[in-house]
Amino acid sequence: MTKNYKLEICANSVTSCIEAEKGGAWRVELCAAIPEGGTTPSYGDIALARELLQIKLHVIIRPRGGDFLYSPLEHRIMLKDIEIALRLGADGVVIGCLTSEGEVDMARNRELVDAAAGMSVTFHRAFDMCHDPFESLERIIELGCDRLLTSGQQPRAEQGIPLLKELVQKAGDRIIIMPGSGVNANNIAKLAKETGASEFHLSARVSEESGMVYRNPNLKMGGNLIVIDEYTQQVTRADKVAETLTAWKDESK
Repeated sequence: MTKNYKLEICANSVTSCIEAEKGGAWRVELCAAIPEGGTTPSYGDIALARELLQIKLHVIIRPRGGDFLYSPLEHRIMLKDIEIALRLGADGVVIGCLTSEGEVDMARNRELVDAAAGMSVTFHRAFDMCHDPFESLERIIELGCDRLLTSGQQPRAEQGIPLLKELVQKAGDRIIIMPGSGVNANNIAKLAKETGASEFHLSARVSEESGMVYRNPNLKMGGNLIVIDEYTQQVTRADKVAETLTAWKDESK
């Protein structure tokens, strides 16, 4: 039996989406504001990505950076964003709401899942902020989510291998556990072997220098407290996607 190798690329632009597909990705998760952990991309990004891609397109539904405790107004925004993603032909959405006590917010998430009827639903790394991973896993399964993106409640998936392995075992065939954060060509085979996971989430990005010649030295558009190099762009590159996929396949033979 041929093994399915499914890489999801966290794409921060339509350009990154195109590169992900060229490199052999199975799916992209389209996000804006990656330094903040990802927020909902623009209407134009979603529409053009859907127009140009042949692979599956998932859209993160997150109205802001920061925590995952959302106000009633923010919840309404997420419902509207799901409506737009569905209308534009996205294959799935990526969601996650928590209570103030670090539990999966069943009522809020259920409304989002219901709004996404007909699309695949991934519960994102809000899970990594939950205080009880196994209780949270069961709640996410109860919601009917198709997969769970997690680093094993550690900064990087490689550090979270022990919990990831337990989650894969407890999940069985009820939900897909998809490790993400720090996944690359150097560790994907190890992660696959030690966790038993069959889908992985990574960015495969490189820094590209801005074409700007004149650069005003007196200010930054993001302010002085935001540590971002405004004259480089992080872009997914097809060869890095392909390299990771090859490393996984080679070590699995």
